[in-house]
Amino acid sequence: MSELQVDGARIHYEDTGGSGPTVVLAHGLLWSAAMYRFQLAAFKDRFRCVAYDHRGQGKSEVTENGYDMETLTQDAARLIEKLGLAPVHFVGLSMGGFVGMRLAARRPELVRSLALIETASDPEPPLNIPKYKLLLFLSRVLGVKALAPAVMKVMFARPFLTDPARKELRQSMVQALIDNDWAGTARAIDGVLWRKPIQPDELAKIRCPTIVISGELDNAVRPARSERTARQIPGARFVTIPRAGHTSSIEEPEAVNSTLAEFWSHI
Repeated sequence: MSELQVDGARIHYEDTGGSGPTVVLAHGLLWSAAMYRFQLAAFKDRFRCVAYDHRGQGKSEVTENGYDMETLTQDAARLIEKLGLAPVHFVGLSMGGFVGMRLAARRPELVRSLALIETASDPEPPLNIPKYKLLLFLSRVLGVKALAPAVMKVMFARPFLTDPARKELRQSMVQALIDNDWAGTARAIDGVLWRKPIQPDELAKIRCPTIVISGELDNAVRPARSERTARQIPGARFVTIPRAGHTSSIEEPEAVNSTLAEFWSHI
């Protein structure tokens, strides 16, 4: 296990090592670096892959504060700097994408390319906020295990949830939800729900090659939102992943991996 101290938090990361270009992967809300297991396996022979856990999630330290997107972006910058990784291919899914956009706009010297997966630059839609706050409240009352099926329906599309061949993988994701430290998770959820939007003038500052990837069945960040974000980033490409929901790195890893490999082959 590798850990690094950043500003007020001990950050856990997985590092495949190697001498190739570096890929840094930032996960989505409720998960950890483990959501990139298939990407690490696919790319470790060609790239140095570093997947890290946001503070309060996975194996990183649960802190009292620092869950706003600005602090999380600073955490990512410190990790890249302290490990001497820059410039990196940055991959951010959902919450990780909120970080990636800010990092590429504000610290362009750290980012070689940007891959945004199931994410958008706008604020959380108002109708989502009471729904997610209710889930959080019920998890405290009933326990996370009771709410796991509802959360899984938000995070994954029906093709993944009903595939008999992936029963064990689904069970591992449910267990990951149950194993979360829910003090850290509650703070992370608030950071996501009340995040500020990234304004068009800041998106226009992103000059590195960018691809925006969206699961075609994503109900948490609908593809139209991701596509609008892509249109505001100079030169960005928009791609959809068939049969995937909000966690395509797990649901359709081969499609995600081939899309990333093709994107990186031109940089």
